This record gives sequence, C-alpha cells and structure tokens, in this order.
Amino acid sequence: MAYVPRLRKEYDDKIKSSLIEEYSYSNVMEVPKLKKIVISRGVGGAVADKKLIDHAVDELTAITGQKAVATISKKDVATFKLRKGMPIGAKVTLRGYRMYEFLDRLITSALPRVRDFNGIKANGFDGRGNYNLGITEQIIFPEIDIDAVNRIAGMDITFVTTADTDKEAKSLLTELGLPFKKN
Repeated sequence: MAYVPRLRKEYDDKIKSSLIEEYSYSNVMEVPKLKKIVISRGVGGAVADKKLIDHAVDELTAITGQKAVATISKKDVATFKLRKGMPIGAKVTLRGYRMYEFLDRLITSALPRVRDFNGIKANGFDGRGNYNLGITEQIIFPEIDIDAVNRIAGMDITFVTTADTDKEAKSLLTELGLPFKKN
C-alpha cells in the first residue's frame, strides 16, 4: 500500500463529506480542494550580496523538502540599483503529497512556535478562493538551525484552492486545520 499523508487522508475521508453537507454540492467534483502551495521570499539585499540568494534558496529547500529556485527581476529599477535578470528572491511550488506534508508541519509544529500566537488573520483572501499568509520569521520552522541563520527574514505562503468564493476557501482551510482568529 502506498503512503498517503495524514491531511490528504483526512480530506478524502471527512472534509469532503462535511463540505458537501455545508454547501450542498450536487456533484463530488464541485467540492473545493487545495491545488498548490507557493512559498516565496524576497531578498532585498541580493543586489549587493549574491550569497543571500543562495541562503534563501537553501532555507526554503530545507523547510519544504523540495528544491527552491531563485526568482529574477523582470525589469530595471534605477532607484534600487536593480537590473533586468538579477536574482531578487526565491520560491517553491508544492503540489501533491509534499504540499500536504508541508501543510501538516506548518499547522502542527511551525505556527504554534510563533510568539504570542492566537490565530492567523482571515483577511488574506483574494476574492477568488486563494489565501495569502505572511510569516515574519523563518526560524519558526524546526528544520532551520537558528545558529546557522545569518539574517532573520520572512516569507509569503499562498494557498491556491479550486474554491469559487472566499467563504468556501475559508471553510476548506479551516477544515484542513489552519487556525483562523475568531472575530
């Protein structure tokens, strides 16, 4: 029998049926699901020091378990001394089992390590069923060695779903375990 992540199994067994009951979908294919998770990080000091990009790529690779890629600038910006084609960040796109494994680690071990944590804000939805979450410190992930970190930096995490509305997407992400703040 092949390995299935805990959250994927829970989605198939419980979450689908509860979303069908809540929104009374006529077809099981209408039930929203998580398509991908994109973790990105901008490195502002990369214009002066190219090694910062390597550190960002290495940290994202350690956090996600998948090789990160450097993102490059698309145009020249004279005020930032930025040229087209220069590396300015790093990103990883997770799909399938790695996506569910990352989400499980984020919910169970990383978010509880945030200082004074009482839930994530629910105003990060974009109107099309996707949710954006900003993390201020990469050291909340247990995969990062605090002694090896040369600079504390944040990252953006985007959850892309097949939901049509923000309400459906929030229900899906809440069922998956994201701890939204109570109003």
